[in-house]
Amino acid sequence: MLLSDFTSRIEELISKHHVPGLSVAVLSEDQVTSAGFGSASIEPPLPCTADTLFDVASCAKSITAASVAILVEDNENYPEIKYDALMSNLLPEDFVMSCPEHSKGAMVEDLLSHRTGMAPHDNSYFGPRAECPDNAASVTRNLRNLAVAAPLRSRYLYCNMMYTVLTHLIEVKSKLSFSDFLEDRIFLPLAMNSSSLQPANARAKGLGDRIATGYIWNKKSGYRECQCADCPEGQGAGSVITSANDFIKWVKALVNQEGPITQKVYQGLVRPRSFPSYHPARLKPLTSPPLYAAGVDIYYYRGHMVVGHNGVVPGFGARFAFIPSIKFGAVVMGNSSEAGIVAGILIRELIDDALGILEPDQSAVARVGKIEVNPSESTKAGEKQKRKRNRPPKNSKPEDQSNRPSDANKTKTKPDTSQPDDETEPQVKPLHQYTGHYWNSGYRGITVQILDNRLFVDASDRAMGFTLTFHHISDQTKYTAKLVDAVEGGSDPIEAEFLFEGDQAAGLGLDLEPSLRKLIWFHRVNGNTEGLGKCR
Repeated sequence: MLLSDFTSRIEELISKHHVPGLSVAVLSEDQVTSAGFGSASIEPPLPCTADTLFDVASCAKSITAASVAILVEDNENYPEIKYDALMSNLLPEDFVMSCPEHSKGAMVEDLLSHRTGMAPHDNSYFGPRAECPDNAASVTRNLRNLAVAAPLRSRYLYCNMMYTVLTHLIEVKSKLSFSDFLEDRIFLPLAMNSSSLQPANARAKGLGDRIATGYIWNKKSGYRECQCADCPEGQGAGSVITSANDFIKWVKALVNQEGPITQKVYQGLVRPRSFPSYHPARLKPLTSPPLYAAGVDIYYYRGHMVVGHNGVVPGFGARFAFIPSIKFGAVVMGNSSEAGIVAGILIRELIDDALGILEPDQSAVARVGKIEVNPSESTKAGEKQKRKRNRPPKNSKPEDQSNRPSDANKTKTKPDTSQPDDETEPQVKPLHQYTGHYWNSGYRGITVQILDNRLFVDASDRAMGFTLTFHHISDQTKYTAKLVDAVEGGSDPIEAEFLFEGDQAAGLGLDLEPSLRKLIWFHRVNGNTEGLGKCR
């Protein structure tokens, strides 16, 4: 396969979707071709090559799953680690979920296949900027404080956290950091010398000048830089820094079962376990409904099994896919969030080319007007999923009725959050009656303050940092809070509600987890909060 045949198409796609640079590598019958297109950096101008380094986001889940599979195969050193082993037995002190049935019943493969019933809770953990940043151990130990959204094994519910929990398991059992484990068991055996966990480790290897600058496109203001950042709280779910030339070695190992990827490891990775939801009308022609295995999604196209995963974080997007039956694989990664869209389109076209679908009217591209990133909209990429602008309906019941302030049983009417700028009633209560420190055991502390004569929360120290600006709706208690992503910007209106005891707000409910269909409730902390901060 000649990538030069796709040059004009790739240039068209990156221009249309505002992707500064794209790296592509293709495996065909053990032969690899690769190329870079566009710019790894706009200013200073640097060309993008097949050796440019990108954050591949949730594409890294396949590596995490393989790390678990390697331990499962090593019966001599890790006899207790099996796909059907109970997590509560493997990590008895740390793995405790808020529901006893989930705690006692969750198995290793439930975490691998997103069927634990745990809500994503991506807003609950804290990044390196925080006073008390999270890591794999603290993310695991916080599971007990977070509500589940579905019964165990009842449905597919994508949860980045559980992949971070799996890295905690790997660290505890192997007595290695997850970074060292990857170096020893995957990167070095496969000569993936340009791959690292976290950009800091890439820089420590002297590879910093090869890391692409991420970009966010705005049609009014153009490109805005978004540097590749360390996310220790998200290891396992993402945070692998690699190049197209390096990651295609990983794909080749999967296709051929080479190095650490034995046949047993491979079979453990590609065994379907859960069924992502999908919209039949948007299913691609000649394509089966999607399945999820362990760190990879699977679908069938023209009778061929296609295995892969996509990844999107602010400033970066990627996808890889391979077809075992014809020993074909492809890796596409770029330095804007929209690169994920381009990767999905391009890989479908590369697959058609590999299958010999030459006539335009027979190709996947010709048969569907808009190619999506993934066979399933619900198979989210990344460790850091984009916040949903169209949030699902939910009832107004609080997360925990028994823990609400004394007027919790009062009947309340859900506010209309469709028009956050239109205050239906004037703000009468003094704003200082709402300000202060609020606490939720799973989400820790937030501080409500006054900014520009509005109630305001700065939560930019969280892993998915954001701010909230409150707009009054009714009853001096119901608000729409404009959630602005600290990195990507935008504005996502969410429901917010205060509860009062006398003249002072005693509780704050925020719609921070759509899959729960109810508010997350924070309780006001009175008196001296010194030392409480935002730590667990």
